[in-house]
Amino acid sequence: MRTRYRAVFRDVYIGRDAELTAATKARAAWLSTGATLAGLSAAAVLGTRWLDGAAPAEIVRVDRHGQRGILVHSYQPDDDEVCTVRGMRVTTAVRTAFDIGCGLPVTEAVPILDALLNATGIKPADVITVADRHPRARGIRRLRAALELADAGAESPQETKVRLLLVGAGLPKPETQIEFRHLHIRVDMGWREWKVAVEYDGIHHWENRYQRSWDIERIALLEAAGWSVIRVSAEMLSRPNAIVERVKTKLRAAGCPVRSLERGACGRISICGRT
Repeated sequence: MRTRYRAVFRDVYIGRDAELTAATKARAAWLSTGATLAGLSAAAVLGTRWLDGAAPAEIVRVDRHGQRGILVHSYQPDDDEVCTVRGMRVTTAVRTAFDIGCGLPVTEAVPILDALLNATGIKPADVITVADRHPRARGIRRLRAALELADAGAESPQETKVRLLLVGAGLPKPETQIEFRHLHIRVDMGWREWKVAVEYDGIHHWENRYQRSWDIERIALLEAAGWSVIRVSAEMLSRPNAIVERVKTKLRAAGCPVRSLERGACGRISICGRT
């Protein structure tokens, strides 16, 4: 055991070379405590992707005492807020979304909520029903603000970051995963009314030559259909003002009444009242 395994929690071990993902950590916490999984651990068991494996596991039980690496919540979920997944008791998707939205800052919660909605098929309106049931819960305002911004169409945290950047700069909220069935194309986000699309290009778009070739072809097809396409890379996320300026320019040229954006003294984008 000492040479081939490492301890995760009390009486639970994992191979020394095995990756400790959020889902693996969640199962380890359940095996060690037998408690109901909640928060990020429940989200992981429910199939949510891109969760941080270094974050604490989360459980719900009356006894607040816990082990290092396990965050214990003492609230009592309603009977219909708990389900069983692969033999483990976990909070339901809507209750899990409620807990994450209430417990995290909005900017941290939205990417996780996007991924949770995408994985489970629940809607923000479903989570609102839980919020209405617990109107005095701590963080309820954060939850409602996060749900206003959440979108199940995001297929990566980077797509969420791009969308939040655009909305935070005062641009109209884009539609996600727009399909062009006759072209067999789908774009990450955009505005049908003004035929402007925004695509986040992950590293595979640049390293895979077949993907690069298809990207060139699909952009040509979209432009032939009258669409403008703004491509965003990981490097560009460090220059948010440039992204917003490019999107704003395309939207304005297409007739969208975009408000003027100017740089403030601190270098951030500020929104003026002009149109």
